[in-house]
Amino acid sequence: MGRLLPAHLNSPDLGRSGIAIPDGARFEDRIFVNEAGSRAYKLYVPSVLRDEALPLIVMLHGCTQSPDDFATGTRMNEVAEEFGFFVAYPEQSKSANASKCWNWFNGTDQRRGRGEPSLIAGIAREVMHDFPVREGQVYVAGMSAGGAAAAIMGEAYPDLFAAVGVHSGLACGLASDVATAFGAMRDGGSTSGSSRRGAGRIPPTIVFHGDKDGTVNPVNADQVIARAKADAKLTSIANHGTARGGMRFTRTVTMNEVGDPVLEQWTLHGAGHAWSGGNSAGSYTDPSGPDASREMARFFLQQARRG
Repeated sequence: MGRLLPAHLNSPDLGRSGIAIPDGARFEDRIFVNEAGSRAYKLYVPSVLRDEALPLIVMLHGCTQSPDDFATGTRMNEVAEEFGFFVAYPEQSKSANASKCWNWFNGTDQRRGRGEPSLIAGIAREVMHDFPVREGQVYVAGMSAGGAAAAIMGEAYPDLFAAVGVHSGLACGLASDVATAFGAMRDGGSTSGSSRRGAGRIPPTIVFHGDKDGTVNPVNADQVIARAKADAKLTSIANHGTARGGMRFTRTVTMNEVGDPVLEQWTLHGAGHAWSGGNSAGSYTDPSGPDASREMARFFLQQARRG
């Protein structure tokens, strides 16, 4: 696999992962353990860390991927250097899933304080304990199965995660086993049987999905937005554009009653199951699309400024 070497970083140090690490930054190997088990994770500590607390983004990889691969493909470490935030990359174990997919379709892995949600939340809290993380600025994002897991984390831990990013993923509550998971991936599913968080608060959510995705039906992007929106009366504005790499997209911004953007949906025209604007050195990426990592970071930090 090729490795990321950002052109704008001077004399980067190549860590054990082979990923370029600028002077003063760190990409640490860590392990979290609780009653549900253990998970390894990588933590990117940007060189801009001084005395001031920084935001944290938790990134959940897709099936067959690893933290190093996901960091390479998404280039989120580069964005972290530019904007100043920590990035944690939890790693699914093969013992938990042979394809290293997060088990978003298992009932015990969809609940607060249980299974994989407790491990992912525990990783975030461990970083918050060990490093100066800015209060109220912890976010979660993911790709494919990781995107579905991110949607679960946003619902199960609204007090921990201030906003959610879902790329090529699925809404919470669509599946209860492997069979219904494949059905949801193929055709979408119904969330009518499970209620979204009890409070009326809309979880700020940004969604990316290719309209030619043959792995996860694009209707799932609509369902992520619909579940986040619930019955709230909101206003949406759509605009169209073309990314620098040539991909066309439609960006729909949904605002609350005071005009604050709380939901964003990016429909990537002609795109398949791949991280938009990613680095081709990583798996499941499409460099021709808009930069999903940068746009997610912008959306997350926008929520913080408004708060």
